Amino acid sequence: MGGAFMQSGTSSFTEFLAAYNPEYLPGRRAAALGAAGAGGGAVHLDVRHGTTIVSMTFPGGVLMAGDRRATAGNMIAQRDIEKVFPADEYSAVGIAGAAGIAVEMVKLFQVELEHYEKIEGVELSLDGKANRLATLIRGNLGMAMQGLAVVPLFAGYDLETGEGRIFSYDPVGGQYPEHGFYSVGSGSVFARGALKKLYRSDLDPVGAATVAIQALYDAADDDSATGGPDTTRRIYPVIATVTEDGYRRLPEDEVSELVHEVVDARHRSPDGPQAPLR
Repeated sequence: MGGAFMQSGTSSFTEFLAAYNPEYLPGRRAAALGAAGAGGGAVHLDVRHGTTIVSMTFPGGVLMAGDRRATAGNMIAQRDIEKVFPADEYSAVGIAGAAGIAVEMVKLFQVELEHYEKIEGVELSLDGKANRLATLIRGNLGMAMQGLAVVPLFAGYDLETGEGRIFSYDPVGGQYPEHGFYSVGSGSVFARGALKKLYRSDLDPVGAATVAIQALYDAADDDSATGGPDTTRRIYPVIATVTEDGYRRLPEDEVSELVHEVVDARHRSPDGPQAPLR
């Protein structure tokens, strides 16, 4: 395989893997599930699902945050799952949907970007990275048709324009540039409502992180699949920024301080801060 790898000449690791070891692609699991259900109807699996991811731009960068809960049916399957990852030095990806497949897809995406840079000698543009992720999602179409969809959120710092950008996707790989802010996952409708009221284009990174925590808090308030800040277990959202200095995950002590400020304020005003009418 090593010789074939060196002679393949493709800048896409996914294409190489599809040609030589397709069973390692996340989407190939669809065949196994189809075979399992061929004689006995639909296959029911209590698969872990992850929610909710929010992202917003600020002058000079972009922020992404995710809650820590994973559910399997009506059960809390995991309280401290991580859903926000660095895609490479200048981009981040957050996952919602079937957690196991999503994590595999993120790992493949990371290798895909690293492989391109090594083969071509240059970094892929932010639009190019977003397109590569769309291709991976389309490769998971078989699983999505069986209810095991992966719906990531991608964001990064555009080295050409010097600004943060956000890209959303649908389960079949459609890619959509978003402006200002966006959210995905089962709690996204509530998180997006909070973002509409609290987001400002001139937020600094700390202000953006506070707004993200508020949005995730509102999502957890109305969506049972989204986990709110767990101050008892010290489990807080994962928050990361991407700027010209690269990807940076906020240290837990910084996030903890912001979380406690939000929680204390919620004790006084359970519905959260109110946006001005003008």
